[in-house]
Amino acid sequence: MYDLGALEAELAGSVFAGKLKFSSVTGSTNTDALEAARNGAPHGCVFFADEQTAGRGRGDHHWQSTAGEGLYVSVLMRPRLSPAQLRLIPLAAGLAAAGAIRLLAGLAIDLRWPNDLLIGPRKAGGVLVESKTGAAELAFAVVGIGINVHQRAFDPALSTPAVSLDIAAGHRVSRQALLVALLKSLEREMLLLADSGAANATRARVEQASTWLTGRRVRVHGPRECVGVTAGLDAQGFLLVQTAEGLVTVETGGIRAADTD
Repeated sequence: MYDLGALEAELAGSVFAGKLKFSSVTGSTNTDALEAARNGAPHGCVFFADEQTAGRGRGDHHWQSTAGEGLYVSVLMRPRLSPAQLRLIPLAAGLAAAGAIRLLAGLAIDLRWPNDLLIGPRKAGGVLVESKTGAAELAFAVVGIGINVHQRAFDPALSTPAVSLDIAAGHRVSRQALLVALLKSLEREMLLLADSGAANATRARVEQASTWLTGRRVRVHGPRECVGVTAGLDAQGFLLVQTAEGLVTVETGGIRAADTD
């Protein structure tokens, strides 16, 4: 279980100080954060839980959220971002999660566009960003991050085999310390993203952190299904795939290695 007093002390001086919202059990931390956002909750509120009964990933896929085994957290952000910068939030969140995991568990994370956190071929976590835009800029974004920490068993039917940090690192990783590192890293990444001059740097760092974005033969699932070789990200963070028919810009969906389903 989390030590809320220690968390507050660790986050003193950050945008999250005094805004931690913990639930022992909830349906979905993203749902909690979205409801709070619509009711005027401020920038920096953090919703996290020991267990989710209706955790979800991108495309409403179920996210296994067993009590005490993973990190289940959603952060309400109200930064001043243009629609173009908004599309880079999932990438910035992926960088934040990768940095926190590297710091706490000593593990390298491979970022599979648009939102998967991989250790080798296995999935250790994911990012789900849900947002609302106003007339000219972002009204709010809820950044949901789920990370497998202590799990030892996984559904064998998962499309991508899963792994936990404990298994990959060979030792027990503190969820509390991981949450602190993640939030501090996310705050840094969002500040960089809000700097229009740093947006290109965010894209470049994601490309460097991922084996999937350049020169990888993939199958794209979603509205724009195709098979081809990845050719990096465009200015908006969309995936470029060189196919036999030409260069395709993939705005939404997911990717897998072309030799798999």
